[in-house]
Amino acid sequence: MNKFLYFCLLIALVLTGVWLWLKGNSQSAVNNKNIVSTPIYTDIDSIRLKAMLSNKDFYFINVHTPYQGEIEKTDAFIPYDQIDKNLNKLPKDKNAKIVLYCQSGRMSAIAAKRLTELGYTDVYNHILGMHDWQSKGYPLKTTNYL
Repeated sequence: MNKFLYFCLLIALVLTGVWLWLKGNSQSAVNNKNIVSTPIYTDIDSIRLKAMLSNKDFYFINVHTPYQGEIEKTDAFIPYDQIDKNLNKLPKDKNAKIVLYCQSGRMSAIAAKRLTELGYTDVYNHILGMHDWQSKGYPLKTTNYL
């Protein structure tokens, strides 16, 4: 019986030690001023985007490069990797709703992350991009800039 009691006491001590260690580490992480939080944006699919476009209340940006077409009602064309160089094309209000898209969703996700890092708070990324848009039977516009 004494071995069982010692075993239970040992388990209790180990669990208490682990709990105190975890609590101490999480508390130090909260107090660490060097923590970088990941900015958040919202992913939307083509069906939701189509519904949003029927009552458009957002700034709509095609970030795909090179140009491969566009969704109707696009407001601006800013290459995904040049967001910082084109701040003049973005809404001045950092709380403005912005929806980004590209051909596959990869470039727009990068641009969405960058916009949130710049302080924009209402950013949407069209996941799967123009590929998904067309797969749902929705049309693309194309413009020949040459």
